[in-house]
Amino acid sequence: MRLSRKLTLLPLLLLQPALLFGQDAHALAGKVDQRYNRMHSLEARFTETYTGAGATRTEGGTLLIKKPGRMRWDYDTPRPKLFVTDGNMAWFYVPGEQQARRSPIKQLDDLRSPLRYLLGKSKLEKELTGLSIASNAKPLNAGGVVLRGVPRGMQDRISETLLEVAPDGAITRIRVEELDGSITDLRFLQQKEDVQVADSKFQFTPPPGVEIVTGTGVTE
Repeated sequence: MRLSRKLTLLPLLLLQPALLFGQDAHALAGKVDQRYNRMHSLEARFTETYTGAGATRTEGGTLLIKKPGRMRWDYDTPRPKLFVTDGNMAWFYVPGEQQARRSPIKQLDDLRSPLRYLLGKSKLEKELTGLSIASNAKPLNAGGVVLRGVPRGMQDRISETLLEVAPDGAITRIRVEELDGSITDLRFLQQKEDVQVADSKFQFTPPPGVEIVTGTGVTE
């Protein structure tokens, strides 16, 4: 191949790493499934940036996942708050507030739900409709490839979800765009697989005097 042709093709390869590695959406999704289906638990640091209604908010903390069906988001910046599921119920609580929100997992409509498929043995292609390579989305990390789809059952709220996948199949970023134009961007760092996590980490008991608000808005 002549040098001039190489230089012509180079920008295309840089912009579309999936072509460089000969991957398609089906193969890449299978690689992600293989990684997470063999995993029993996961610990990672995360940052969450929300943009909408003319404002931007960035938070961060630690994510714990343990199969089957358990997930804990401990926010520590800029203020503490907790989102935790035990496989049946989900809780959301901000320390110091007088209410804790509780919702059955089956009724949960939360933007963290794109990670639900990691909590069991599942297939990414069944969780995201219209799964494809997002060739026009530039990955943030070297060698990364970006997948595009919409979480099943959330088409009335979400217009697009982008998942950045590392060469080893790890998900390093999830970007969710809602129909109203708001965007939630989650990034995952320092991922540790199969860590020892006590089951008690996924249980929540409201502090004394804190009201429980159900998903239907009923207080207890």
